[in-house]
Amino acid sequence: MENLIRPSVAVAIFVIMVTWEYLSPRRIQHIERKQRWLVNLGLALANLALMRLTIGSLAYMSAVWAAENGLGLLNIWALTNAVSIVATLLILDFAIYAQHIMMHKSSLLWRLHKIHHTDMEFDATTAVRFHPLEIVISMLYKTFCIVLIGADPVAVIVFEIILNGAATFNHSNINIPEIINKKLCWLIVTPDMHRIHHSAEPDETDSNYGFSISCWDRLCRTYKAKSRHPQTTLAIGLKAYRRQAELGFMALLRLPFKSQNSRNH
Repeated sequence: MENLIRPSVAVAIFVIMVTWEYLSPRRIQHIERKQRWLVNLGLALANLALMRLTIGSLAYMSAVWAAENGLGLLNIWALTNAVSIVATLLILDFAIYAQHIMMHKSSLLWRLHKIHHTDMEFDATTAVRFHPLEIVISMLYKTFCIVLIGADPVAVIVFEIILNGAATFNHSNINIPEIINKKLCWLIVTPDMHRIHHSAEPDETDSNYGFSISCWDRLCRTYKAKSRHPQTTLAIGLKAYRRQAELGFMALLRLPFKSQNSRNH
């Protein structure tokens, strides 16, 4: 059931966001969709196939295993189902926020994560532009957190749906009126907020790490309310990778294994 619910919801949200992007875009894109979408969706399909054939259900199964064996903090304490679910959602969300920071600060992990940041435009497909090794590492990290806290199995499914949906939403090139965006940013991560994280300016890339709720960035002082340049003209991507020839599917798969002189290279 989990393997049916998650992809169905993910596809539905993707279709909604892509339609919204078409009807009311935030920015004019200067690179044709077919140039980027072939790469981004190609990575998405490769990652999906990899996870299906390997550890795709590991998060949920590890939560079930921990619950059956009374493992993890939430299984040790006598909590109601509602409290356990809310705690699971909040703790896992913070764990993903912390992981995102690690992906940027560790030179080894950055080699993988920068594939996500080499996209020079910003839309719903950017949300699935990840190197397969990063996907595997993320799943293993998430599984470790799930067992450690004794995450509620139902909450794990809900969290996965929220994580995928939030990522698609906050990477979307959709136009939200500024007055509404400012209010939403107090609760959730909006596209305008996350787009700053994809800025070509390093200090802006090192901000706004959250994926769903925005409180972690505020509490941990990684929040940036405005970018140096307007959202509609903000340069996206990494300065070291401005040529499309460097950004093909196979080139991105090989990129983490090339020698690098700096974090942006």
